[in-house]
Amino acid sequence: MERNLRSLGTLSVPNGVGTGDVSRATSPGGDWRSSSDNEEGDHLRPHTFPYTRLLPYEVEDNAQRLRDLDEMIKNLYIAIETRDFYNGCTHWIREIRNWLDLKFDLPRGHRVKLVKICYELALTPGMDPSIADRWAGLFMTLTKKKHYLRSGKDVYLDWRIMLRELKAVVLPSEPGPGGSTTIKRSLRTLVKLSTFAQLYFDPAETLELFDEVLPFFTTSNLENAFIVIYMLNLLMPTMPPENKPELYPQRYLPTFFHLWQLMNRSRGVDYALIDIFSRLSRDFLPYSDVTFGECGIFTKKQSALIFTSLLRMLDLPVGQSPSVYSPLVDIHQGMAVLLDRDHRKHPFTHNAARWIVMSLSPACLDDPESILAGMEGLIQAIETFFHPSNSGSWSRSLTQMIFYMADFFVMRWNKERSGEWKVPKERMLNDELKRRFVLAIREPTFMSIYAKSASAMNYALSTLQALAFLEPNLILPGALQRIYPSMQGLVEVHRTTSSLRSLQILSRSLATTKGFRCHVTSLLGLALPGIDANDLDKTSHSLSFLQAMCHCIPLHDLTKGGDDVMGSSLAVDWITSEVDNLERKGSTIELHYDTDLDDNDEAMILRSSTAALGEFITSLLGRIFTLLENLPDPTRLRSGSPEETVINSLPGTLAPFFSSLSPELYDLALNKIADFIANHVIHPARDAMAFICNALCKVNPEKAMKRLIPALVQAIRMEISENGAGSTRNTSFEVLPRDRALVWNISMLSMAVVQVGEAILEHKQELYEIALYMQQHCKGIATNHASNYIHHLLLTLTSIYTIDFPLYEPEVMARGIQVEDWGTTPRPQDMTVKWHVPNAAEIDFAVELFESMTNEALGMLESLTSDDSPIKRDGTGKAWTDEMSKNLTLLKLILSGVSFLMDPNAVSGERKPYKPANGDTAMSGNDEELDRPMDDEALLAEWDDPELRRLSRYPDGKSMDPSSPHFEALHRRRNEIGHALHRIHKFLVEKQEDDVTSFVSLYTTYRAWFADVGLERSAHIFDKVSRHLVTDIHIYKLSGMHKDYPRPLLVRRAYVYHLQRLRYNSVSRYMTELDETLLLDLAESCVSEYTDIRRHAQLSSESASKVMRNSRSIIIPPVVKAFEEGAKANDYARIKGAMCTLVFGGFSKPMGRNWLYAPRIMRTFLNVSTVDKPSIQKLTHGSTYTVMEFGRPASRLVIMREGMLDEIVPADVDHDYIAKKREYLNLKRKKTEARKAEFSMELVNMASTSPWKKLARSVSFLLLCGMRFKSISSDEMVDLFTKGTINSHPSLRGLYSGSLVALLSFVEMRALCQHDYENYICDRQTPPSREEIDVPPEDENRTFTRKYLSSFAEPASESYVDHDYPGWLVWSEKMPVYRVEPSKELAYDEAERRVLVRAGQSMDRAWFNTFIGYLKQEPRDGGSDRFRMATAMLLSHAVGIVLDGMAATTWDELKQEIRQAYGDGSDKHQHRATAEMFGALLMAVNHRKIEKKKAVWEFVYPRLQQIFENGLTPDNSSYWTTCLHVMLEGKDPRRSWQIVNWVSNFRLDMSSNAAFKESSKIHLLHQCVSDSGWHYQLDRPILDDFIAHLDHPYKGVRESMGITIAAIYRTRYHEGFKDVSALLEANRKEETGIVPYRPSDQFVERIEGVFAWLEKSRKERQPGQQTPSSYTSGSKTVLLWLDSTLSSFECTTFSPFIPDTIMEALLHMMDVKEDPELQSLAYMVFRHLPNVPHPRGEDDVRFIQALIRIGKTGWSWHQRLRILINIQVLYFRRLFLMAKEDQFALFECAIAMLSDPQLEVRIGASTTLSGMIRCSPLQMREDVLTELRSRFLKILDETPMPKRQKTVYSATASVASSGTGTPTPEHQSAILKRHAAVLGLGALIQAFPYTSPPPTWLPGTLATLSNKASGDPGVVGKSVKTIISDFKKTRQDTWHVDVKAFSPEQLDDLEGVLWKSYFA
Repeated sequence: MERNLRSLGTLSVPNGVGTGDVSRATSPGGDWRSSSDNEEGDHLRPHTFPYTRLLPYEVEDNAQRLRDLDEMIKNLYIAIETRDFYNGCTHWIREIRNWLDLKFDLPRGHRVKLVKICYELALTPGMDPSIADRWAGLFMTLTKKKHYLRSGKDVYLDWRIMLRELKAVVLPSEPGPGGSTTIKRSLRTLVKLSTFAQLYFDPAETLELFDEVLPFFTTSNLENAFIVIYMLNLLMPTMPPENKPELYPQRYLPTFFHLWQLMNRSRGVDYALIDIFSRLSRDFLPYSDVTFGECGIFTKKQSALIFTSLLRMLDLPVGQSPSVYSPLVDIHQGMAVLLDRDHRKHPFTHNAARWIVMSLSPACLDDPESILAGMEGLIQAIETFFHPSNSGSWSRSLTQMIFYMADFFVMRWNKERSGEWKVPKERMLNDELKRRFVLAIREPTFMSIYAKSASAMNYALSTLQALAFLEPNLILPGALQRIYPSMQGLVEVHRTTSSLRSLQILSRSLATTKGFRCHVTSLLGLALPGIDANDLDKTSHSLSFLQAMCHCIPLHDLTKGGDDVMGSSLAVDWITSEVDNLERKGSTIELHYDTDLDDNDEAMILRSSTAALGEFITSLLGRIFTLLENLPDPTRLRSGSPEETVINSLPGTLAPFFSSLSPELYDLALNKIADFIANHVIHPARDAMAFICNALCKVNPEKAMKRLIPALVQAIRMEISENGAGSTRNTSFEVLPRDRALVWNISMLSMAVVQVGEAILEHKQELYEIALYMQQHCKGIATNHASNYIHHLLLTLTSIYTIDFPLYEPEVMARGIQVEDWGTTPRPQDMTVKWHVPNAAEIDFAVELFESMTNEALGMLESLTSDDSPIKRDGTGKAWTDEMSKNLTLLKLILSGVSFLMDPNAVSGERKPYKPANGDTAMSGNDEELDRPMDDEALLAEWDDPELRRLSRYPDGKSMDPSSPHFEALHRRRNEIGHALHRIHKFLVEKQEDDVTSFVSLYTTYRAWFADVGLERSAHIFDKVSRHLVTDIHIYKLSGMHKDYPRPLLVRRAYVYHLQRLRYNSVSRYMTELDETLLLDLAESCVSEYTDIRRHAQLSSESASKVMRNSRSIIIPPVVKAFEEGAKANDYARIKGAMCTLVFGGFSKPMGRNWLYAPRIMRTFLNVSTVDKPSIQKLTHGSTYTVMEFGRPASRLVIMREGMLDEIVPADVDHDYIAKKREYLNLKRKKTEARKAEFSMELVNMASTSPWKKLARSVSFLLLCGMRFKSISSDEMVDLFTKGTINSHPSLRGLYSGSLVALLSFVEMRALCQHDYENYICDRQTPPSREEIDVPPEDENRTFTRKYLSSFAEPASESYVDHDYPGWLVWSEKMPVYRVEPSKELAYDEAERRVLVRAGQSMDRAWFNTFIGYLKQEPRDGGSDRFRMATAMLLSHAVGIVLDGMAATTWDELKQEIRQAYGDGSDKHQHRATAEMFGALLMAVNHRKIEKKKAVWEFVYPRLQQIFENGLTPDNSSYWTTCLHVMLEGKDPRRSWQIVNWVSNFRLDMSSNAAFKESSKIHLLHQCVSDSGWHYQLDRPILDDFIAHLDHPYKGVRESMGITIAAIYRTRYHEGFKDVSALLEANRKEETGIVPYRPSDQFVERIEGVFAWLEKSRKERQPGQQTPSSYTSGSKTVLLWLDSTLSSFECTTFSPFIPDTIMEALLHMMDVKEDPELQSLAYMVFRHLPNVPHPRGEDDVRFIQALIRIGKTGWSWHQRLRILINIQVLYFRRLFLMAKEDQFALFECAIAMLSDPQLEVRIGASTTLSGMIRCSPLQMREDVLTELRSRFLKILDETPMPKRQKTVYSATASVASSGTGTPTPEHQSAILKRHAAVLGLGALIQAFPYTSPPPTWLPGTLATLSNKASGDPGVVGKSVKTIISDFKKTRQDTWHVDVKAFSPEQLDDLEGVLWKSYFA
């Protein structure tokens, strides 16, 4: 496909998908829709589910949908063109998303254009961040599935726009006086947006991206390195470029590995790079032009490094090693952390699994170094960490990783098989690859299903499901092998729970796999005991398993109708034999029923297994009834308790259970449940039983209702008439004992009629009569249940819902269920769904019931509110309230019951909008409205725009004819109810204002009246049904499979879609006058005196505002008025009600833009902020930021690319209308901004008289209301901030200071942007001293780089280089610099100068005196006792004003004030204030003229020098270090040349005893080096001085020296490639790039000299010397240097020195027992050594050889033992990098050390050997095991135990304690050999602690140990006993399996070894 230019101005899109043509421009005159009319639909694959076909009514055609879509896009275009972002764009974005939610197909051409526009608008300068988030949200919706748009074919997006936005935040272009300008959009949104957009960046521009980003890389300023890598992760396109071999991965991958090595020991970098690699693997998998071998697109060396990093990222504990990651690296991420993806949502395990699975291919099968072999090696190495006994913080990550691996494999398998992924045939996964993959992670999965961590168990179960899908013959036998014993109660309870959960997740696989499905009924029977009232957790899992299985299989007796199978004996015998078979076979069991079991035999067994289903059902229902009888009292429910969980899960379980029953079994269940309902009243189980009753009735309404309804109706009548139930009221929600039977029966009846279809008409009369009867005779709590019954009856009669529950299609049910039907699922495309659609008879019945009940309720309410009420309102009893509440509740429920019959259009009264009296009088979408003069009120108000409406309502099955009598009667009656509600409201307000119960019932009815039109929104029915569906389908979801769910769940999906259409149609209706009246009632009660009344009124008003347009315009004005009145009268209730309504709900955001009322709310809010009532203070504190946002300036300019909207220009656009509306909106914005300016003046005037709390908030408001780009601020505001900065109140002083800093920073920013608003929002700054210079081409000798660096060793002559990154990694063509002598200073325009002069007028000497006085005060809390950056920033602005001559004080006067502030320097607070002032002075002159710089430096430098020389103390040192940091950070060190030079001239004074004075100066030097980075070039003399005095006597000095030496060497490294191409080319020479941090000759000489001196000093030190020596002191300095370096990214610098130089020295240091500090430091550094990522090659091998040499020949046993620790860690860390010969050499070393003379070394060697065997690759492990076992057994055989001599043996001695009979050397040698053999065999045994059953060789080895060595005296015998006891302890859980691996003789041998029978 031809590709367009990707610049900002020429972004375009394919004109027709697949045509090969690209539209370079779309004429605004043409209709944009024409280009996509004939395009294929939205998806590259069609919808799996036929959403609209399954509906029971005719739906709109696709043309209608597209017309609506076109109209929405047209309106969106108009909104963008008119800059109506807040209302118009927001509305139409929401409408398009709602349209997409209806599963309509969006033509690809439309999608492409919307995607491009959303992407650009989300990143457009000037766009309000909240609106940008909306555009980003729509963009992510449009691109959330990869198949929506084809990357590289349908659309390209410009990555430069995203880079611009990211750089503006994390790489500000100006480190000097500026910084970033505009309010930045959410970084989290940008990161998410880039994640979606990355797929559509052009891979052909990858090198251009590198050119833009890589030059910023530098480890000198570590933050930049992180930013570059994270930015590459966000922006780099990983799709294959068409026909561009130079952009294939191996062109740049070596450079990525090079960058990786530059950033050692960083978890963040590991995460980002593995993320990039994994996406490259995924995206290049289908691309046949790129080589794809045994390691995918990577080489073997690269893969080994990646596997090593995966092992590293798992952070598993190995020996005594610390974490391989260093916090000292990742702590420097700085702003880069904002670019990092959320690791909780995108864990590294996901990326790792993706990399592995997407790199697999059949080429992996035969190569021992392939990705597959690497994966197997990784899993084997960490397998023991999966075991529950070995759980820890790593458990979640491990199980998560195997889950993602299985999930990706399943996804890839399914998509390759379905053709959804077009992968070259030679790369497609095959059966052999699948088998090896499953075998690799099978054991860890089985171990993890018993994990202690709930999340780990969940991941393991999901993995088990995926593996069973891939290889059922490998997984199901092992699962059954574990499940049967646990279900039979043979093992621990927690294993039973895990087994039940495993069965639930495996239900689909069991039911659909030949042979295994014969086990299903047996497993169901075994699960029955799990339903136990004493173990509710197990009960819940048992029910879940039953539910899952009932969705998969029919519970039909398949033996009927055939003579070949009689009863269940055949199945019982077969299952018994199979269970025995499972027990006999080991963990490697496989069962191939598909080939080994005849089809006919399997069918007979399966049919036989169903013969006893009747008994199963009887037993199941009996257990459920027992469970219900034992439930606790309902007061303990609704608390998230286990009881509640079980009650909630019962209906969900029994619904599929009933639907899967055969007719005979259904009759059985029906009879049992009917009998139970009739004979029991179990109050706690009432709701659960009612839902069970409903599930039963839905499946077969005719049978169930015929059986249940007569009995229930009779029982209700009897309870009321004979027992007097429901005849009295009760004050609580507790049901009286006498009423419980009545409530029980009403609940059963109420749920028995829910969604049962037209079968309800057969019982019409008795249902109708009982409804009337209950309403007339019930009181108290029973009335609510009776009303609920009527509600359910109406919903059943009037709603559309599914009545289709069978597992199979009707034709299958008609022919009868066969064996072949088990586990089958219909394709969604072939499904039919049976619906209930109300017929005329049902509508008649519903209307009759509705009329009669409303008549009765309205009549009673009328009489209750009349003067002659039948029940007196005497104020003592509650009978009147009860009756009122009863009838209001009835009205609410019957309104909800007929909600489906209500038409939103008819309810609105008219099709045209109703205009309220005090509503919006603004434009309604025509020119006349726009031309009409607007008053201020209309312009300031912000109500719903009449144009912003829902365009159309789609068919949803409503079949009532609007002209029918019923239609009119229903809507008329609804209006009558509304009028009645208003009358009741007036009556209650006037006469029953304290009747909270009645008010609550009234407003609940209001809510239903408003919301329940077209859909019962108040019940949140859509959300509930959707949530339950999501929960139920979870266990059937598999990656790469689409809607492969059981039929009942697919039917429910169709019902959810119907509800979705209803919900879409039920919003956005117009108001009527009655609506307005009722809304005013709610507004009145929103500020009621009573909390419950307020809360319910607020909820109802929120509900009304969601469905009715412009309803806010009715509610807000009276509430605002009440807020003001409440504040004046200190009416707390009204204040709280108004605040909760206006600023805590959905009204707050619209209120912020409605400046007709916003100032009144803000004014009143400030007034109530001083109210002395905790509840109101809490409200004001929680809403301050919300109210502050009211004053935020509206976006006045959005800079859109020219032609951005050309592609969506409608043909019939009215340009005049757009111009007028734009003018109107501009006028509206100006009026609003003027009102904000007025309000800001009011806030300023308020400041003089307000108490401090009110003043604090008013200042916060003022900053947002009063500061604008054009005018900046008023003079009064400047005065207020400036004078407030010296306010006596500390909190106000801080607030004013912050505000003044913000104001003055804004002025400076405005000047840097050349006073231009466009520059401001585009972040274009022009510092007067900045310029860009050309960089000369670099040569091979790095001539320019050396010259460049040498310039930093002397004062700057022409320019400063403030940026650290130019040239560190690569040079760019140009470099930003800052002139030493700028030709001009920052120019201020009139507005800026006015503000500065005004501020300066207040800054007289007294102001500075007062301000500095406050600085010297002791802070109020310890946390403030530090250098305060905010203070320095304020002072720097103030000093600038003074230096520019705009202040009322002079520079000389200011200097005097600073001198006085410092005084004699005796107080630390004087130092803190002076440090802040000096920092401010130097910040202020950085970019000013040279004369001003000199003046300041002449004043500061002598004093700074004096303080650094003599004034530093432990109390003030931190202030001055921070001051130096402020001077140097992000700046050229030559800017502060005098102080840098002075600090760098520091030399150690060995004659001085002032340790702190010396160390504090070194701290300053360290700060100077760290801040200057590689630009610091005065290091040589300092290093010479420090190295010469490593043995300084003072600890503090040594510590400072050590970290400073490390810092100097850390910042010496740099690369300086000519350009990015040179970097890429240089790294291509090695697969993993250039190895960095190679030591220079000078460094080698330095290190060798230091360690030679240490060795010489060690020898000179007297053994046993207690006093410090040169050796001990110098060693500590070196150790601190080493620790700092080895903990950092440049740790590999020392790799060449570790084997021969450093390690020997460390071992000697650890042997200095007289100095514990030295020992501790040396051991800490020693533990770092194996964690250093040594480059592969010579250093690597030498390190291993050194470990072996010292391990075998070390003169001290302590040294040999320590070496063992590092051998174990090194072996594990470098498992994938170590050559085979090196691995075997380490094995031999560990084996040799088993014979060490020292006992501790031998035990350590055994532990090390065991660990090494455990984590070795499988083949190597087998080879080693075979060889070692035979070797050790041979030693035992050939070395008999010598006869016992007269020697006292000790269990702790190495060989034998001395005695009269000292053993001979031969005797000692024999014991040593036998002990080595025993420990060696023990290591082999302990290498497999959790393998169950144990390996075949292990029982014999244990028996041999028992027979041949357990009787040995001393350590040998003790070791044997320890080995055997440890073996048994680790196998407590699995001993019932493991014991079968031993023969009786072997068990006899083991018995008695520990003097008691462990093995009985």
